[in-house]
Amino acid sequence: MKTIKVILIIISVLIGAFLITGLVVKETTYTAKVSINKPVAEVFSTFAKIDSVKNWIPEIQSVETINKNPGITGSVYNLVLLNQGEKITMTEKIMAYIPNEKMTLFYDAENMLKKDDYLFSEENGITTVTLNASCQSDSYVMACIFPYFKSTFREQDQSYLNNFKAFLEEK
Repeated sequence: MKTIKVILIIISVLIGAFLITGLVVKETTYTAKVSINKPVAEVFSTFAKIDSVKNWIPEIQSVETINKNPGITGSVYNLVLLNQGEKITMTEKIMAYIPNEKMTLFYDAENMLKKDDYLFSEENGITTVTLNASCQSDSYVMACIFPYFKSTFREQDQSYLNNFKAFLEEK
């Protein structure tokens, strides 16, 4: 009987810690970076072409333009992804667009709200792309889960940047 009480106390503490995570951690942030042996103008131009994103994010099945603004900022797209056999539709909105310097994207994918802030810089013909990402959720349970998957999110975004580098350097 004493063993059962100890097990129940341990389980209760773990569940409590998990639920407190959602109250304490409101946003999960991380950084990813890649250096590409191409000039910044070419890197940025390729990155900004919404139709070419399928070349480095293999899960993307289709891209549909909802609203394309002349100044790019405020443009909205629907992306359909295939993730482990399940189709996921998410909305991408361009929040900031400064040619050859910065592009900020906001994604709404069901219970995940994600902001990707890409910064572009060039030194000696090598362009560095730095991603500052932040994730949050409008679902309390998902907000509790996100901090525990921070390294998974970072690894996935790093692999996308590595794919982008490979795609550009093959050209």
